Amino acid sequence: MLPTDVPLSHLGPSALLLLKLLLPPTSAFFPNIWSLLAAPSSITHQDLTEEAALNVTLQLFLEQPPPSRPPLHLKDFLDFYSHSNWVELGKQQPHPHLLWPRQELGNLAQVGDHTCLDCHESSCPGNLLGSTLLTSGYFGTHPSKPPGKCSHGGHFDRSSSQPPRGGINKDSTSPGFSPHHMLHLQAAKLALLASIQAFSLLRSRLGDRGFSRLLDISPASSLSFVLDTTGSMGEEINAAKIQARRIVEQRRGSPMEPAHYVLVPFHDPGFGPVFTTSDPDSFWQQLNEIHALGGGDEPEMCLSALELALLHTPPLSDIFVFTDASPKDAFLTNRVESLTQERRCRVTFLVTEDPSRGQGRARREVLSPLRFEPYEVVALASGGEVIFTKDQHIQEVAAIVGDSMADVVTLPLEPPVVVPGRPLVFSVDGLLQRVTVRIHGEVSSFWIRNPEGVSQGQEEGQGPLGHTRRFGQFWIVTMNDPPQTGTWEIRVTAKGNPRVRVQAQTSLDFLFFFGVPMEDGPHPGLYPLTHPVAGLQTQLLVEVTGLGSGGNPGHPLPHFSHVVFRGVPEGAELGRVPLEPKGPRERGLLAAALPPTLLSAAGAFSLELIGQDGGGRDLHRAAPQACAVVPVLLELSGPPGILAPGSKAPLSLHIASFSGPQDLDLTASVNSSFALTSNLSRVRLEQNESAWGRLWLEVPDSAAPDSVVTVTVSATGREASPVAPTYAFLRLLVLAPAPRDQLAAPAHSSGPVLTTASPAFRPSSLVTRGRAGGGLASNPWWGTLGGVLLLLGLASW
Repeated sequence: MLPTDVPLSHLGPSALLLLKLLLPPTSAFFPNIWSLLAAPSSITHQDLTEEAALNVTLQLFLEQPPPSRPPLHLKDFLDFYSHSNWVELGKQQPHPHLLWPRQELGNLAQVGDHTCLDCHESSCPGNLLGSTLLTSGYFGTHPSKPPGKCSHGGHFDRSSSQPPRGGINKDSTSPGFSPHHMLHLQAAKLALLASIQAFSLLRSRLGDRGFSRLLDISPASSLSFVLDTTGSMGEEINAAKIQARRIVEQRRGSPMEPAHYVLVPFHDPGFGPVFTTSDPDSFWQQLNEIHALGGGDEPEMCLSALELALLHTPPLSDIFVFTDASPKDAFLTNRVESLTQERRCRVTFLVTEDPSRGQGRARREVLSPLRFEPYEVVALASGGEVIFTKDQHIQEVAAIVGDSMADVVTLPLEPPVVVPGRPLVFSVDGLLQRVTVRIHGEVSSFWIRNPEGVSQGQEEGQGPLGHTRRFGQFWIVTMNDPPQTGTWEIRVTAKGNPRVRVQAQTSLDFLFFFGVPMEDGPHPGLYPLTHPVAGLQTQLLVEVTGLGSGGNPGHPLPHFSHVVFRGVPEGAELGRVPLEPKGPRERGLLAAALPPTLLSAAGAFSLELIGQDGGGRDLHRAAPQACAVVPVLLELSGPPGILAPGSKAPLSLHIASFSGPQDLDLTASVNSSFALTSNLSRVRLEQNESAWGRLWLEVPDSAAPDSVVTVTVSATGREASPVAPTYAFLRLLVLAPAPRDQLAAPAHSSGPVLTTASPAFRPSSLVTRGRAGGGLASNPWWGTLGGVLLLLGLASW
């Protein structure tokens, strides 16, 4: 384990991506971006959590760092050191009893004990009375501050203007925010030591694998298969088995070994059940028992099975769908599309069916040539592909796709779609290797030209630029390494709408998040969103990954200067804004405000980053997933307690419009064995208006502990509109509680509440659109402090 005084810059930017924070505005210590603006030398939540976690986890990931995960929230444990007078009491070590639920803190100030003197300045170094009692500061006016008690302090604390004035918080180095700013570094040091103790304790109790899963930083993503099991799928099922065995054997015991395995079969009229395991042998045994039996007619329940897989697959994973039929459940297209974006999962369809041919499977009805379009929509939204091939090629295609799972980036094309008479242009930089051009469709000819003018056509085999292979309607050209840097061109002649994608392997990539600035409350910060909302001022946060890999020592680091927004799928430029660095360049944290034109109406868009490498040459990277501006903010939050068999739990629904009148139908759904009722089915909102509703989830007595239930709410415009519905997803974990934790059935409220929403936007601190919070029950992956404290409590019994 590393000593605590090792600076973060020595740990490498790839390792720093293990834990990323988008903290609520009520946190102790500042969120990173705002602290860099308001108090540049302050130590932030992200600094403390990263360094503490890295001290404990770095030994797990020396060989190969894991891919980044969605944000981790760790704040309440750190509040003690920035908000109490523990530091002022002269303590040099963390509180010995803070980690243990059964231990009393001891020596606490009582209601009648005076603790602070009046201070009329921003900086209040001597305002604590000479007492040895442990105390903290009041914030705001509810409840009111008793006489003689300390305040939290700072610009946002209304109690700090009431005698005794001032405050004692040490959240930052700025006296305007923190009256005890001079003790900020001491408080941060103790918080860091306490965090290291907590992480070390968890690792010792849970083991390396359990510890990695607890923090949602497992060194590999899930391996998920969705398999059509009808009678015509023998070759595809064999290909899936071979590919699964290939991945399992190649990665067994390595840092990239999958942490989860998910398998969902489907046919018609059924789908499922879902099989999940962390044991590769169990997964292989289950997969080996699947055979192609019965059925054989088209269509099938593919999207229902894919939705089930998405709900059980960890974020940032790959999902492979093997089928030779179109979807019978195409009505699920928009919901599955939204779910892939919320989960950040990439979905690849391997389809052994020519959409233009008329023979093959038996059909109960005449099917449209566009019947596979739902697959195209989901693949585009998730950053995946739809690959049409033939039975005899499926094993080779599956192997190619499986081998390209790790460290692959998509290179921007200009224009992004094939336009007759125009070449597709892309740039290759010196950090790329194993460049591949993938072409889908009824292609009659194509050629590729490198920056030196050397060309290669569609002839299969080795050419001057690389090796070409064809598998039905799928062409792949693997360029020779190292690829020529500079501008490349592709020309394609084909029937219909061919699709072209250029991918390459590199460590330099980026992650992105959206957030709404929060300037009120005890601390400024960003409220995270899954999607931007029309009419709502939104910030884009970019985390550049792999900055320390592949470059020349001593040379300047690569950097990105602008972000380009394009419409999907036509590729028209919707805006171009500069990226502002936040903190040291090696941190790779960038921010930009989304242009108002992009937020003026709902619709899909893509992200591209442009910049320069260390030698001043152009860099281009594209986000693999499309994004969307949604018409309304839709939030779904969980019950205040745990979810138990036989209980009835209240859920909260919030919907807000910031762009104009919205007349919406609201629908809610849940797992088949659960009952769900709602008091809000339709709402009409004017601009800057919000509505709140209530749902009641009834958990059957037969619900198994540790099972996951998913609640989905959709908001659909009543008038004809090309804009897709807005969705919110809430995953809840059923637990077996102690008797005191049983939930009483809530009383039904009389109806929904309609109020005006401030244009400044003041959302609930519990949830984000499509990613709900609200207690332990809402997070089956245990990526919250609640899960940490619960496990610590269990460990102490």
